[in-house]
Amino acid sequence: MAEKIIYAMYGDDEVLKSSAKKLVSGGIKIAEVYSPFPVHGIDSIIGVKGTRLGIMAFLYGLTGLTLATIGMRYFMVVEWKMNIGGKPNFSYVENILAFIPVSFEFTVLCAAHGMAITYLLLNRTLPGMPAQNPDPRTTDNKFVLEIRLSEQTIAEAKIDELLKDTGFEELEKKITE
Repeated sequence: MAEKIIYAMYGDDEVLKSSAKKLVSGGIKIAEVYSPFPVHGIDSIIGVKGTRLGIMAFLYGLTGLTLATIGMRYFMVVEWKMNIGGKPNFSYVENILAFIPVSFEFTVLCAAHGMAITYLLLNRTLPGMPAQNPDPRTTDNKFVLEIRLSEQTIAEAKIDELLKDTGFEELEKKITE
């Protein structure tokens, strides 16, 4: 099914924010904002929910800590017992202080890699995935508001009327399949 999308391009982030406020207060739902750098405050204006990446980082870190603990217990206590510095080699609990640096580092490693992979998957930006940027200038110095007409409760003529007062530099309408 074909969908009509409107792209409004702006040259300044403050103009973008004031335009987004005006459009949202007029009842228009903004689907996406493309910008060369993070525009602070735009998420709350267009209604983007907060991310749960922090929760995932905790879970990835917990997985790393668990794997490190299981691995160190198996390697140093069960399978290849070594007497290092006179430490007892028959108990994990008595050696736990020696295992803290490894536990910490593996926790951080798993959390960081897990977050990076999750971020890339959710944003569909892994290598080989097609780019979804409507205009390459948004990676340099332009800002684009994306308005999908299928998500609107307002007529297209009313949207065009509200957009005229926002101070956009370019306006493009596309029909996608």
